[in-house]
This record gives sequence, structure tokens and C-alpha cells, in this order.
Amino acid sequence: MTAWRLLLTRPADESAALGGLLAEQGIFSSSLPLLDIVPLAVGDTTHALIQSLDQFCAAIVVSKPAARIAVELLRRHWPQPPGIKWFTVGAATAQILADHGLDVSFPPEGDDSEALLMLAQLREAIARPDPRVVILRGEGGRELLAERLRELGASVEYLQLYRRELPHYAPGALTQRIAAERLNGLVVSSGQGFAHLHQLAGDAWPRLAQMPLFVPSPRVAELAQAAGAKTVVDCRGASAAALLTALREHPVPVL
Repeated sequence: MTAWRLLLTRPADESAALGGLLAEQGIFSSSLPLLDIVPLAVGDTTHALIQSLDQFCAAIVVSKPAARIAVELLRRHWPQPPGIKWFTVGAATAQILADHGLDVSFPPEGDDSEALLMLAQLREAIARPDPRVVILRGEGGRELLAERLRELGASVEYLQLYRRELPHYAPGALTQRIAAERLNGLVVSSGQGFAHLHQLAGDAWPRLAQMPLFVPSPRVAELAQAAGAKTVVDCRGASAAALLTALREHPVPVL
């Protein structure tokens, strides 16, 4: 696996953590964050929803940024956390909530929406009359999760906590980094991350589309393939473990 040389595109702190784990496995990586997390102002609608969390049977937190912001809001608005079931897609997000004393469950295998929807604890939480679920997320994303929950009879509301912005880079920064570091694989952690990669690539996208692209879910894989990416690897999760498994199973390209 040491022949892999990867471009990481997560927010800076997450890329640093992932890069450290990859380095332990002898894998080179270079970080070019394509997502800036900008918390949204807490308006009247958001405030009212936070205050009414105890009226929901389940709260689903879909990302680490959402978990961090949610914990801060709970500290401000709930001296004692509301007694509802909390769910996340992955273990790292769950740990942030658990450290705050919340009762949180997540899929033991597969950190994506499909795995979460199969989780027995979630099915049990919504197995009641008129179940209400709140999804804590950034602007957009995880639409499949809400659709499936509604099919199971739950009403779903969103608590949007942040937006994802593309950091400013000089023209050509992406292709220059790939060439300078002799990178042979690209990694994105979300649909928004891929959209920003595609946007930043600009006219160079047809060339970058030939590189292996590691994505966290079938949904992001479909987005990338629709944009012309030729070799898309679905890691079935955004965790380091999921990426490492995909790297072991996929051959290093000969450039």
C-alpha cells in the first residue's frame, strides 16, 4: 500500500488526523482542505427547535461538525440533556456526543445512511405512534436518510447547523499540488467535498477524472460518475478504517 500517494480534502483538522493514521500505515498523503465549516446563526426557528428536542423520539447527527456544534448548543440550552435517543452514522461522531453524556448508538459495521437505517435501536426508537425524528446536519445532505425514515412512518425535521464553503485557492493550486507531490489518488468525504473538488479543478477536471477517486457512499459515487470520474471507489464509509480497506482492495495505478 505504500505506493499510494493521496490528496486529502477534508477540513484541516480532520485531514491532519487522517493523514497521521495513514502515515502509520506507510501511506503518503497531502492535505488540501476543500471544506470550511461555517456555523450558522441561531435564529428563532433554530432556537425553538433546540428547545423542543425532548419532543422527538430520535435525533440523528450526521457529521463531526454537526456533533461539535450540537454539543455547544446543548450546553447553552439544556443544563440536563433531553432524554431522547441519539444516533450517528459513524463512531467518531458518536464519541463526541458520548463525551457529553448522551445515549448514542451507531452502526457497528458500515458508516453510511443505509447501515444506520438497518440499526435495530433506530427501528425501535421510531416504533411508536407518530414518531418524530430530527436530523442535525449542515445545509443540504442526507436526503436519502429522511426519505427512508418517512417511508417507515416517521415525520422528519432538519436542524441545520453549518454551511460548507470552498476555501480560497490561487488558480491551478489543485493541479500544482498533485504534480508537485506526485499524487495518484483523490479522497473526498462528502458530496459537497466532491462538488468543491470538481469546481476547483476547472478546466483540468478531465485529466483529474482519470485518477482513482475514493468516496464515502454510493450517493457520492453516483455524483462523481455523473461528472465523468472514471475510477470511483466506494469506501462504504468516511472513516479511516473504511479508506484503508478500500486502499488494500484497489490496485495502485501505474502513472
